[in-house]
Amino acid sequence: PGTAGSSYLKLTSKMVATTVVNGMTASGTLDPMTMMPTSGFAMTARPTSLTGKWQHMIYGSSQGSITVTLTRWDAGTNMRVPVGAGSVTLSGMAMSWASFSIPIVYTDGNNPDTCLIVMKASGNTPTVNDYLWVDELAFTGSSTGLQSVENSLSAVTVYPNPTSETIHIGLTLATTQPVKMEVLDLTGKIVAMKDCGELSGVSNQTVDVTTLSQGIYFVRVSTPAAAETHKITIQ
Repeated sequence: PGTAGSSYLKLTSKMVATTVVNGMTASGTLDPMTMMPTSGFAMTARPTSLTGKWQHMIYGSSQGSITVTLTRWDAGTNMRVPVGAGSVTLSGMAMSWASFSIPIVYTDGNNPDTCLIVMKASGNTPTVNDYLWVDELAFTGSSTGLQSVENSLSAVTVYPNPTSETIHIGLTLATTQPVKMEVLDLTGKIVAMKDCGELSGVSNQTVDVTTLSQGIYFVRVSTPAAAETHKITIQ
């Protein structure tokens, strides 16, 4: 791309008829009715981050965002499985070109087959002339996969499955360490989370999912050294 700003993507929220429409783009296809992304581009690498340069500004209080999602097709379940994801909500303003780096967190040890990047100038309540300019997008680093769970996590169980109210999670830790539990939807978005603090030995935890819609989700149990993901149905 050369010098930032010589050629760049400019997203601006605009008034269309009587509605302010979010300035957004996706590295794939957008549904013209819902304006939600429906596809991405082919990608089999496992980068550690999405980097680039940006300028951004809002005139209200609803900040824009950049999200990258890596998925793969699972022939056994006949659906897409999240492999890794990273996102950032813009804060403040950047009136000149500034560098950014969005870490990608992996929840699956397999390589992806598709990548989707979504960029928005505004949040859920856009204001006229909110903008996000982006240049020099690139993927950096390479992740070889999840760290071995045998070193710190073992005997992870997630039940009942299916469930409608509470997920019970049992695990065994070889040493005392912080544990985090997250529920992700099929796009890799975290929809429920519990910070369990420092745990050791055999532990049983619960996560409330009564507010979630019916469907397929993934439960990710992680420590600083390892992570394990289980598929669950909420009905």
